[in-house]
Amino acid sequence: MAFKSIPLLFAFFLLVASIKGGSNTAPGAFPHGERSSPPPPVNGSSPTPPVPSPPISPPKTTAECSPLCEVRCKLHYKKICLRACTTCCLRCKCVPPGQYYGNRVKCGTCYANMTSHGGRLKCP
Repeated sequence: MAFKSIPLLFAFFLLVASIKGGSNTAPGAFPHGERSSPPPPVNGSSPTPPVPSPPISPPKTTAECSPLCEVRCKLHYKKICLRACTTCCLRCKCVPPGQYYGNRVKCGTCYANMTSHGGRLKCP
């Protein structure tokens, strides 16, 4: 009977030791309730936030739309795609990133919802 209680006593000891934050804490883990502060900055200087890049101005002319539409229409029928893309670019002042019909929502509803006379989506 005494041998059956030894594993139970050992399990109880492990439970008590883990609750008290004993040596069972994993390396690098925070013991209960304790948090370490971040390391001090190097050379005593304060960390500077990253500088955001300046916003890209929207295309305003056909000359500004053409290179963007060239990339956009790279995998499609050139003449048809370039004509539609340039029209959409001039009206909506935007050409979405990527090639063909992906990412149209990034230019907003003007680009994503423009339709042709036949009711099909116009902008590639």
